[in-house]
Amino acid sequence: MSAAVTVIGAGLAGCEAAWQVAENGFSVELIEMKPLKYTPAHQFPDFAELICSNSLKAARVESAAGLLKEEMRRLGSLLMSCADTCRVPAGGALAVDRHLFSAAVTKRIREHPNITVRTEEVTSLPQNGLVIVATGPLTEGPLADEIFALCGGKLSFFDAAAPIVTAESLNYDRCFAASRYDHGEDSAYLNCPMNKEEYEAFYEALIHAERAPVHDFDVQNPKVYEGCMPVEVMGQRGHDTLRYGPLKPVGLRDPRTGHRPWAVVQLRREDRDGTLYNLVGFQTNLRFPEQKRVFGMIPGLEHAEFVRYGVMHRNTFLNSPGFLGADYAVIKRPTLFFAGQITGVEGYMESASSGLMAGKNAVCRLHGFDPVILSEKTMIGALSRHVAESVSRDFQPMGANFGVLPPLTQSIRDKQERYAALAQRGLQALEPTLQQLKEEGIR
Repeated sequence: MSAAVTVIGAGLAGCEAAWQVAENGFSVELIEMKPLKYTPAHQFPDFAELICSNSLKAARVESAAGLLKEEMRRLGSLLMSCADTCRVPAGGALAVDRHLFSAAVTKRIREHPNITVRTEEVTSLPQNGLVIVATGPLTEGPLADEIFALCGGKLSFFDAAAPIVTAESLNYDRCFAASRYDHGEDSAYLNCPMNKEEYEAFYEALIHAERAPVHDFDVQNPKVYEGCMPVEVMGQRGHDTLRYGPLKPVGLRDPRTGHRPWAVVQLRREDRDGTLYNLVGFQTNLRFPEQKRVFGMIPGLEHAEFVRYGVMHRNTFLNSPGFLGADYAVIKRPTLFFAGQITGVEGYMESASSGLMAGKNAVCRLHGFDPVILSEKTMIGALSRHVAESVSRDFQPMGANFGVLPPLTQSIRDKQERYAALAQRGLQALEPTLQQLKEEGIR
């Protein structure tokens, strides 16, 4: 007899999804290609392999990452249970022994009576039954081609993302709202004008800033950079290249002076509520501290809070809005779910949380229940809405941050107090869902 749910990929998202289904009494076939085949990023045969770091980010519930993890704990997360048992000292972060963590997850998965593990490379999507695809950001070959066709060609194979900052951290005395040539949509763009001296200083800092190393598996063909060139590389092509590119001041006038600035950095609204802004054209491979230092020289960004730094790396992900629902199911094929970084979430536990929700929603579908959609006041719910409903013209992966949550109704100036209030609100918003799941008999 075939399994009730097929899960493809035994990374963090796939293991979490398989566990959620199995814990609710349904059979799962978990298909993983390791150790028959490894991606260039993986080295070990165990499941849920942590590649780049042993840190699962901040532990405090009053942090965005901490709130996400606490929500996962309350929803019965396998990954959080294993992480808590494999924890190592790391100050305010939740860090784990990477090998012990993966071994613990593997043991729990393999010993579960409702999970059958099959070792094979999947080259096409199963056409029958419920399927959860959790193949990760290095998905390639015939399977990637099929996914590409399924989503109408809306699949990214290289992640060139610009930094994102919070609206509340901007210095509005130094920037102004306007679109080029007054073409409307003023609220969508903020402009950070530079005079000649400011541009010169910024330019020199940018081209001499320290860059992050590029992995061989990230960029195997340097020509990939031509289509999404890092801003620092573009700057090196000529002193005024940026002024004729992403920093061109054409069609903009600084209302403070009435004149066209020497250069302009445009910020584009990233979300529906206007709490986040994207630095237009600033895809970059600078190290994160360098991004904060150099981009902090831009007028208006002196004290900017970065919720996402720019990245340049290989990353297969869906253009999910309009393709996936907030339950992580394909809108036009609701028996097919996606989970993990391929959906447009970013980070270890963010990936696991999407697997958790995909698994629970697969269970709901098997029972004939409505899907479980968490409140956008929760971190998990906010990330699922980013995946399903982002209004950004250039959809990019997003990790846990307080900027994706709706603003509080009351204004709290102190940042730590505000974050604590957001976390408290998020956990309160989770309670009705926990009660709903309990009443429906879903673990």
